This record gives sequence, C-alpha cells and structure tokens, in this order.
Amino acid sequence: MKLRHASAAAAAVVLALTATACGSGSDSGSNGDKITIGIKFDQPGLGLKTPDGSYAGFDVDVAKYVAKELGYSEDKITWKQAPSAERENLIKNGDVKFVVASYSINEKRLKEVDFAGPYFLTHQDLLVRADDTTITKVEDLNSKKLCSVTGSTSAQNVKEKLAPQADLQQLGGYSECLTGLENKAVDALTTDASILAGYASQKEHQGKFKLVGLSMSDENYGIGIKKGDSELKGKINKALEKMVSDGTWDKLVKQNFGPSGYKNEPAPKIAG
Repeated sequence: MKLRHASAAAAAVVLALTATACGSGSDSGSNGDKITIGIKFDQPGLGLKTPDGSYAGFDVDVAKYVAKELGYSEDKITWKQAPSAERENLIKNGDVKFVVASYSINEKRLKEVDFAGPYFLTHQDLLVRADDTTITKVEDLNSKKLCSVTGSTSAQNVKEKLAPQADLQQLGGYSECLTGLENKAVDALTTDASILAGYASQKEHQGKFKLVGLSMSDENYGIGIKKGDSELKGKINKALEKMVSDGTWDKLVKQNFGPSGYKNEPAPKIAG
C-alpha cells in the first residue's frame, strides 16, 4: 500500500510540474526574466548581425530601448532573425514577443498581427549602380531587371502599380539583390530609402551605388505584436513616446543614418 501511495504522489508531482511548465509558455516570446525579439540580420543601419556576433542598427537600438522600458535589460534579450516573409508567422506562433524589423504597417498585415507605433517614416526608393544614367524615374523600370525581397511591400508596389512591365526578381535577402546589382545581373534594387542608404554607406560599397531619390510610397515602420494584445501595445507605445520626448530617438537616427547623409523624416505621430 505504501508503494502504491508513493507512486500516486509521484504522479501528482509530475502532473503539477507539467501544468506549471505549460503555463509558463502562455506569455509568448518571453520566459521569466528573458525576452525574444525579432529583428533583421542583414540590413546595415537597421538590423545587422556583425562578424563578432553582436547586433547593430536603428531597429536594434529601438528594440533595446523598448525592452528596457518593459523591464528587460540588454543581457536578457534573445535576438531571433525575422525575414520579411516570416514576420507574421513568428508573431502568431509565439516565437517572439515582438518584431522590430523595418516592418511597414499596412492593411494586409493588420489582418494577421497588430502594431505599436509607428516609430519611423521612410519612402520607397531605388538603388542603382553609381554610373547608371538610364534609370531616373520609376517608369524606366519597365524595361529593366528589378530586384526586391520576397514578402516585401516594395516589390508588389512596383509590379502592381508603378512599373508592371518590370522584370521583377524576388530573392531571400537584400544582400543577395545587392550582389546581383553589383554583378549586373539586375539593374536596380527597390525597398525603403533607409535600407538602401544603409547598404550604400557601408565601407565596401561606398562609391559603387546611388539612390535615385524617388518617393514611391510612405512606409511607416511599426513594432509587430500578437493580434489583440492591447496591453503590450499600450506599453510599447508609451516607451516609444518616451524615446522621442527624451531625445533618444533623434540621437539614434543620427547615430545610425548620419554617415550615409540620409535625410530622415521627423518622428511620426504614434497611433492610439
């Protein structure tokens, strides 16, 4: 009888531990005193994993600021790569607490996730080779090979509205497009001016490329969160408002985009 009672007690303990473990996963993207945040790994000036394994860029700095305001110091952050085509899945599956990855707010995405912010406004532009004189307006793309990233709003904007006859090639990352541009496999790369400026200002790329200087769309970057999480949205918006009011936003913009000469817009009004 004693053995039977001991076995029952042990089973009860196992069940209790299992229930506790399941419960700890309810707060998706965070685990006690740690938090997982989605960023880009291949966007200089915004989100870049450096050779030494650290992370740099405006989005990274914004994410660190927000995380600190939520109670997570930098050493408690786990960074997870968030490619354009995977951002919604990462959020919905609970793989990350939130995503800060040049994530433009639009109606299609709002059906799947919610956004805090916006925290940055940029415009879609084109990057071409420095010696290219054939592309000066968006219509010139109709006879050209254009590269962008799978899942980005930029590619669809050009193909559906601006230059339907462009030979659009969608690759996995902007760095792949840039290699194609340098090797003359494509004629232009399109995405947000902030992203293009980050690439063009890298030491190994200086003098090779130029921005055409177009404003083909307004891109409001937001912080992607799980649909319906109004509590987290409110906390992040409060953190973003503080970041602007205490001067940190301006400091981070100059720090990350200043070297490229990029002309940024003022901090956008954060939505309610």
